[in-house]
Amino acid sequence: MNEQDRSRALLEKHFDIAFAAPNGIKKLRELILTLAMQGKLVPQDPNDQPASELLKDIEAEKRRLVKAGKIRESKPLPDIKPEDVPYELPKSWEWVRLQQCYHSLGSKKNQIQTKGYQELGAFPIIDQGKEFIAGYTDDGDKLLDVTKPVVVFGDHTKNIKFVDFSFVIGADGVKILCPYNGIFSKYLYFVIKSFCLFDRGYARHFKVLNDNLLPLPPLAEQQRIVARIDQLMARCEELEKLRAEREAKRLTVHISALNRLFEAQGSDSFYDAWHFINRHFSELYFVKANVTELRKAILQLGIMGKLVSQDPNNQPASELLKEIEAEKRRLVKEGKIKPQKPLPEIKSEDVPYALPKGWEWVRLGSFCDKVSDGFHHTPKKISQGIRYVSATHIYNGRIDWNSGLYVSEGEYLELYKKTKHGFGDILVVNRGAGCGDAAIVDTNERFCFQNAAIIGFNQNYVDGQYILYFLHASRSHFLDKFIQGGAQPMLSNKLLATHILALPPLAEQKRIVAKIDKFMALCDHLELQIDATAKKQSVLLNAVMAMI
Repeated sequence: MNEQDRSRALLEKHFDIAFAAPNGIKKLRELILTLAMQGKLVPQDPNDQPASELLKDIEAEKRRLVKAGKIRESKPLPDIKPEDVPYELPKSWEWVRLQQCYHSLGSKKNQIQTKGYQELGAFPIIDQGKEFIAGYTDDGDKLLDVTKPVVVFGDHTKNIKFVDFSFVIGADGVKILCPYNGIFSKYLYFVIKSFCLFDRGYARHFKVLNDNLLPLPPLAEQQRIVARIDQLMARCEELEKLRAEREAKRLTVHISALNRLFEAQGSDSFYDAWHFINRHFSELYFVKANVTELRKAILQLGIMGKLVSQDPNNQPASELLKEIEAEKRRLVKEGKIKPQKPLPEIKSEDVPYALPKGWEWVRLGSFCDKVSDGFHHTPKKISQGIRYVSATHIYNGRIDWNSGLYVSEGEYLELYKKTKHGFGDILVVNRGAGCGDAAIVDTNERFCFQNAAIIGFNQNYVDGQYILYFLHASRSHFLDKFIQGGAQPMLSNKLLATHILALPPLAEQKRIVAKIDKFMALCDHLELQIDATAKKQSVLLNAVMAMI
């Protein structure tokens, strides 16, 4: 078996590996182009006119176009030295500089500004954006009459398009490459697609593009290569479609299974639904998207009272609330907290689902000693002092204490003389993109916080981790309704205090937290397994590619 046959056989054999591996189809597309540019995708035909003859024809065409005034005479290009070429080409191929293969089309008179784009019109507009056709225009005077397919290159964006119809050039930054007669247009397109252009942001890429060498096969072989690439890329598209359909089906089955849990009436129905998930666990939790949904479902089931069984011997939440209210009156009398204004009564239309016996719907402020702000101006930060926490340091249910930012003792005392905070309190982001994110204070150290509210409560009556889980689980149901929109989302203390919460007996709160913790550890393990499997698949795919 010759090298080309071996490469093609390996490519065919490992389409399934690419299907399974993360980014496998993307890597397979890259491999197809690499093999094509190395002459390993289709066999060579000794009867084809060699590329060296094509180059003579191209030079003759250039001279004709220069003489006709259609293109300018170009400066001589430097010779290609042996050390310039990255690999050996098949016999009858030639290394050439990219500039030798095309001339540019179009000018300012064919260009239309963005404000002239229409949704419908007689003539399509091609620009450097991701969309193949950017818009339309009725201005026929600007039409670029394309007599053969061209390659459109986004000078800023690196987007590459193969265009085989007449069009109007869009906003600045587009280069129209018209190949000479010895170059098959779509082969030039695939060659440029195979180039690895480093990221220059929005800087110009065209000069960098022109620095590349092009492997030039005979014209007939260019056409065979393009036909084979088209065929293999179509297979890649089929794989992508199959993968998308498989993932959509998996997600649909998963969501259906979770809905059965949510809608279950009675313990038998609930455990039947859970048994289905348990039986199909390995099939359902093969992708991280489903694990993410599982995490959400676990939290939701927990706050609905469906994750653990109820114990009729537990002190009901109604009695717990009486004790909390008595404790708050005592603290007010002692001057330790301020009297609170009455909170709105919870109406039937405020609650989304029925609670188990022994639970109560309550407003957050009714069982909290405080719901108060940090500060909103940016303090002067110093290298040592009182630790500083901003909204950006509160995420994923944790507080990042390692910001390396501090404020002075004096500023802390001034800003926080009325704001008490301690171990076990909950910080909730109340301004900015992370509005609604929350975390438990897990330090006894003093600290100052910005763009966050602090919730304080008697931890003898309420489990802080349960409150945190409820805030995370109920965010889309309740909290997001309180968040005021605009350029800077905001959650006021008043609105936060009226946020309603499903309160179980204290003993059940702790059982729920223990069960959620156990399931979250399982989710962590599932994600590690998914990562490990993905890594193995990538290693296997890379090993296969290295063999070709």
